[in-house]
Amino acid sequence: MSKVRWQKTSRSHPNGNCVELSIPRGRMRDSKDPDGPTLPVEVPTLLTAIRQGRFDRR
Repeated sequence: MSKVRWQKTSRSHPNGNCVELSIPRGRMRDSKDPDGPTLPVEVPTLLTAIRQGRFDRR
């Protein structure tokens, strides 16, 4: 079994508020809580939602 690695987003903030995606893809987590829960994620679906602005603060 291969070990999961984590990659921060290129837009991560210096204060540590960001999400990380697993390598291999399929999970995401809060970078401030690396031992906390992870969520399943379909990366193409997530990227589409981001590009559509579905997570923009209003």
